[in-house]
Amino acid sequence: MTSHDTAQGRLPELASLTTEAFRPELAGIDRLPTHDIARLMNGEDAGVPAAVASQLPRIARAIDATAERMARGGRLIYAGAGTAGRLGVLDASECPPTFNTRPDQVVGLIAGGPTAMVASVEGAEDSGELAHRDLDALKLTPDDTVVGISASGRTPYAIGAVEHARALGALTIGLACNERSALAAAAEHGIEIVVGPELITGSTRLKAGTAQKLVLNMLSTITMIRLGKTYGNLMVDVRASNDKLRARARRIVSLATGADDVEIEKVLTETGGEVKNAILAILADVDGPTAARLLEESGGHLRAALAHPAG
Repeated sequence: MTSHDTAQGRLPELASLTTEAFRPELAGIDRLPTHDIARLMNGEDAGVPAAVASQLPRIARAIDATAERMARGGRLIYAGAGTAGRLGVLDASECPPTFNTRPDQVVGLIAGGPTAMVASVEGAEDSGELAHRDLDALKLTPDDTVVGISASGRTPYAIGAVEHARALGALTIGLACNERSALAAAAEHGIEIVVGPELITGSTRLKAGTAQKLVLNMLSTITMIRLGKTYGNLMVDVRASNDKLRARARRIVSLATGADDVEIEKVLTETGGEVKNAILAILADVDGPTAARLLEESGGHLRAALAHPAG
């Protein structure tokens, strides 16, 4: 079969997808004033949160299952192609500076590898076998969670990742933007955020991409809350790796404890810049090593450590 035949064979399938639907009422959009196009696009985006809200029970169940496994040492692994893959890599890359996770704790896999972050890698998204190899390189365990991401819900790389991960006993989540998708059906936790046809036909980096970003924000952020990476709504596990983050670390300690600048600087120095340790040292009136021990005994949960201070 030629590539032309393959492409022709896909046309009816694409036409059946909500994310690929053509909107004749927008056929003249290129003749509109810029402000009107911006207004239309903004109106389209406004409906995305409601679509996400309709899936909140499924999202919450997926998060609880993910957090349970990560508490046992598992990893959160995203797998996708194109825009979906880039969004997964982005979310994974933001976890270490925000939540002080290890680089291998939240992982983003994109079909075609790092090159695909900035350029198209021909045929990569069409290979489920490529997803198998990428996951095998990570030595998947039953405590890991694999999230397949695909706007269409039919991308072979994302489906292949979920099917392979499930066969190996890992938790699986399928995030798509079409109903009755093959990706959601392949996963234990199927999440389908149906945002409707795009402003530009088939450009799923728009509403579908926004919906995926919102869900990935929830998956990683709420999982980290469940793992004790925050204290209230403060990022107490933030990694102070530059001047901005060092200033943020001091402010977080101040907000959590009410201590003055002199005490904060003293305790942060004593705890090696660890925000959570510094807060515990101040609130429980213990030294740095004791704070570290109490946090270790509480599994890193600051509230639990505060509930059982040193005797």
